[in-house]
Amino acid sequence: MVASRPPFIAIGLLSACVLSYEVLLTRLFSIVLWHHFAYMIISAAMLGYGASGTVLTLLKDKIASHFSFVYVMAAIGVVFLMPLSFLLAQQVPFNPLELLWDKSQLVKLLTIYLLMMLPFFCGGFSIGLIFFCFGTQAGRIYATDILGAGIGSISVIGLLFLLPPSKVLIALTALALFAAAIAIVELGMRAKWLIGILLGLTLIVTVVLPDSWFRVQPSAYKDLNQALNITGAQIIEERSSPLGQIKVVKNSSIPFRHAPGMSLNATDEPPAQLGIYVDGNGPTVLTRFDGKLATLAYLDQLTSALPYHALKQPSVLVLGAGAGSDVLQALYHDAVTIDAVELNHNVIDLVQQRFRDFTGNLYKQKGVRVHKAEARGFVNTIHDRRYDLIQVALLDSFSVASAGVYSLSESYLYTVEALQTYLSRLTSRGMLAITRWLTLPPRDSLKLFATAVSALEREGVSNPAARLVMIRGWKTVTLLVKNSDFTTKEITAMKEFSSKRSFDLAYYPGMGADEANRYNLLEHPYYFEGAIALLSSQRQAFLDRYKFYIEPATDDQPYFFHFFKWNAAGELFNLREQGGMPLLDWSYPLLVVALIQAIVASILLILTPLAVSRFRRKLPTVWVALYFLSIGLAFMFMEIAFIQKFILFLAHPLYAVAVVLCSFLVFAAMGGWLAGRWQEKTKSRWHVLLAIILMGVLSLLYLIILPGLFQALMHYSDLVKIVISLVLIAPLALCMGVPFPTGVMRLANSAQGAIPWAWAINGCASVVGAVLATLLAIHLGFAMVILMAILLYGLSCAFLSKLV
Repeated sequence: MVASRPPFIAIGLLSACVLSYEVLLTRLFSIVLWHHFAYMIISAAMLGYGASGTVLTLLKDKIASHFSFVYVMAAIGVVFLMPLSFLLAQQVPFNPLELLWDKSQLVKLLTIYLLMMLPFFCGGFSIGLIFFCFGTQAGRIYATDILGAGIGSISVIGLLFLLPPSKVLIALTALALFAAAIAIVELGMRAKWLIGILLGLTLIVTVVLPDSWFRVQPSAYKDLNQALNITGAQIIEERSSPLGQIKVVKNSSIPFRHAPGMSLNATDEPPAQLGIYVDGNGPTVLTRFDGKLATLAYLDQLTSALPYHALKQPSVLVLGAGAGSDVLQALYHDAVTIDAVELNHNVIDLVQQRFRDFTGNLYKQKGVRVHKAEARGFVNTIHDRRYDLIQVALLDSFSVASAGVYSLSESYLYTVEALQTYLSRLTSRGMLAITRWLTLPPRDSLKLFATAVSALEREGVSNPAARLVMIRGWKTVTLLVKNSDFTTKEITAMKEFSSKRSFDLAYYPGMGADEANRYNLLEHPYYFEGAIALLSSQRQAFLDRYKFYIEPATDDQPYFFHFFKWNAAGELFNLREQGGMPLLDWSYPLLVVALIQAIVASILLILTPLAVSRFRRKLPTVWVALYFLSIGLAFMFMEIAFIQKFILFLAHPLYAVAVVLCSFLVFAAMGGWLAGRWQEKTKSRWHVLLAIILMGVLSLLYLIILPGLFQALMHYSDLVKIVISLVLIAPLALCMGVPFPTGVMRLANSAQGAIPWAWAINGCASVVGAVLATLLAIHLGFAMVILMAILLYGLSCAFLSKLV
C-alpha cells in the first residue's frame, strides 16, 4: 500500500541523521586513527547512495506495493547500522602503519570502507524510494531532504560542544529511531504497535544502554595507549569538543619527564608533570609551577631556548601555547610580555581552572595574556603590535611525526604565506623560532628551511642566508628566521649556547663545514649540506634529486608533512628488512589504495548490477556517459577543494567539512529546483551554459580574492565565519546544482531507459572524485583542482548538446 503523501517530517529527520553521521565519522576517525579521512568518508557515503540507487532501479517494481513497509525497514536499517558499522569497523585490526608490508591490511581497509558505506546505503535507499513513489512531489521531497541534511551537518558541530563523540553517536541513533516511528504515523501504517517498540528502543538507547557499548577505541599504537600501559598511569580528567577529545594522565609511579630534546649535559630535571593527550596524541604537559623560576631551569636546556640567548627581555608571542610549556620558558628568560595563543578552549580551561593550583595560575602571571584563537587568524589581527620573538610551539608528538601519519593533514602553520605573516609582525630585531623533531634522513627540518628561504625571498630579501640560523640536538631541531641580518654578537651568543649544551650547529651565516656534526654525530653533516644547497643557485636541482619531497609548503598545497616521492619509493621499500619502513610515509600510499578501492567498489556495486540486468539492453551513448562522468567528477573536485580551502578560514577540518557540505547540499538543491523550472519552460540548454559560465567566473574570482579575504576576516568569531562561508559558497553551489537535473530531464524526453545508467555513472564519478581530488591537490594544489573542475564543466556543455 502506498500512502497518500510523503512522510516529510521523517524525511527531514532521517536526512539530518545521515549527514550528521557523515560529519561525525571524521571526528571519530581522528580519535581512532591519526587523520580525519574526510575524503574516504565522503567517498563511502557516495558509494552508499550510488549503490542504493542501482538496487532501487532493479527492484522498484517488486517493492512498489510494499512501499511503506520497505521504507520503514530501510530507516530502521539506518538506525542499527550507524552505530553497528562503526563499532564493527573498530574491531577490524587495521593498522595503517603496517600497510606497506602486510597485504592483509588492504583487505582490512576495504572492509572498513564497505562497513562505513552501509548506513548511507540504507539512507539513500529510503530517500530514493520516496522519490520513486511520489515523483510528482519531487520538488518538495528534495527540499525537505536537503534542508534536513543541511541542518544536520551544521547541528552536529553544536552537539560535539555539548557531548563527547560517542554520546553524539547515541543521540543520532535515538533520533533515527524517532524518525522511523514518525514515518509509521505519517504513512498511516496499521502496525501501530511498532511505534511503541521504536519509541521504547529510543528510550533504551538514550537512558538504559551503558556508554561502554558505544566506546570509541583509539588505536593501540597511539601515544595515549602507550602511556596507559605504564605502571601507575591513570586518567584523571576528560574533556571533549569538536577540536578534540582531551584526556589528562597522571602517573604516580613513573612520573612524566617531558622536555623535548633536552641537552644530554643537563643536570636539572622537570618538576612534576601531567600529560595531556588530544585524540590520543601527545603528550603536551601541565607542569607544576610554584612561582619560583629556578625550578624551570631545565627549559634552558632545550634547543627552543636558543633565541632567548640573543634577545634580552623580549616581548613574546607563543603560537600553539597548549598547556603552557613555552610560556614557562619565556617567563624563565625574563620576557616582558607574553601573548599565548591557543585554539582549544578546553586546554585553556584546564590551565586556568581545573589545574589552576598545580600550574600556579600560569595564564594569570604578570605579563601573560592568553588568547583563544587560531594561530594564523590571531596573527592577522595584530596589525598594530610587534614582537621580538614569535615562538611556534612543537605541537605534535615524536612518534606521530616519525611515523609519517600527518602526511595527508593540512597544516597552514608552516606554509610560505604563514611565515611571511609571522615575519611581518616582528620588530626590526625580531626573530621567528620554530622547533621540529629531528628525523633521519632530514625531512621536515629541511622542508621548513626551504619554506623560510622562500618566505624571505617573497618579502624581497636579497640575501636570505644572512637571516637564518639552525641548530640540532639529539632529538629536536630549532630554526631561527630574523627580520634583519644576524649580528656577530648574536651569532657568538648562539654558538656559545650550543657548545655548552652539546647542540650541533646546522647553519649560521658564514659557517664552515668543519663546525658541523661535532656532538651528535651523523654519518655526514646532512643538515649543514642541505641548508647550503637550499641557499645556493642549485636549489631546485637539490630539491629534485633529494629522496624526499621537501618543496616549500604553500597555502595552495599546505601538506607540510607530505614527503613521499614515487621515484624513491622502490629504493626505500627495498630497505624494509633493514628497518627502512619508517622512511616511507604510509599516509600517501593509503590514499592511493583508497582511490583504487573506490574505483573497484563503485564499478562492482553500482555499474555491474546494471550491466548484468535487463538494463544492459539500454546502454547509454558515449555522450551520456561522458556528460554524467564529467559533472560527477567536477562536482566532487569543487567540493573537496573548497573543504580544504576553508580549513584555513574555519581553523579546523571538522568545521570545514560540515559547513561546506551544508552549503553545497542546500544551494545545489536550490540550483536543481531552478533548473527544473527553466527546463520545463524553455526546453533549451542555455541555462546550463549560463550557470557553468557564471560558476567558472566565480571560481576564478575566488581563486584571486579568497586568500586576501580570508586574511582580512579570519579574526571574526566562529559563528560569523560560518555565516560568511555559507554566503561565499551559495552562488557557486547554486550554479553547480543545474547540470545534473537538466541532463536527467533531457534524457526523460529522449532516452528514458538510460536514466539508471546516468545515475550510476554519476555515482561512480562521485565515489572516485572524492579521493582523486585529494590526490591531485597534493601534487598540483587546490587551485589546479578547481581549474580542472571548471574544464570538466565546460566539456559537459559540449556533451549536453549530444543528449537529444
